[in-house]
Amino acid sequence: MADVLGIEVLSFEIRRSEELDSVFDTLKRRTDAIYVLPVLFANRARINALALSARLPTLHGVREYVEAGGLMSYGPNWPSMWRRAADLVDKILRGAKPAEIPVEQPTEFDLVINLTTAKALGLTIPDKLLALANAVIE
Repeated sequence: MADVLGIEVLSFEIRRSEELDSVFDTLKRRTDAIYVLPVLFANRARINALALSARLPTLHGVREYVEAGGLMSYGPNWPSMWRRAADLVDKILRGAKPAEIPVEQPTEFDLVINLTTAKALGLTIPDKLLALANAVIE
């Protein structure tokens, strides 16, 4: 899909938090925005600070990154998923066989936007997108 849109995707593997500075040095010269996988959760504030200092907008899959200074996130609504997991545990405890329970995908998603970060980056978030957001951080 990126090719169709004319977007070049760069992937960086980070094994230790000490590698973040060098990755962001490379990113700020080669990209316009970044999508951060939620595998470096303990470093979310640092990642967002580095992105902001490099003037890079960030997109995340979980809202906690946006609460820690990221620009926006779009991903599953975790409270809804935990409630659904509890329903499945209840079924299993009542005798359902796990192998017979169908696999489910999330059905509720949250869009979270951080206007403070947008302002710091000099970005204007369209009103239509703000109206769609489940949460706006100011």
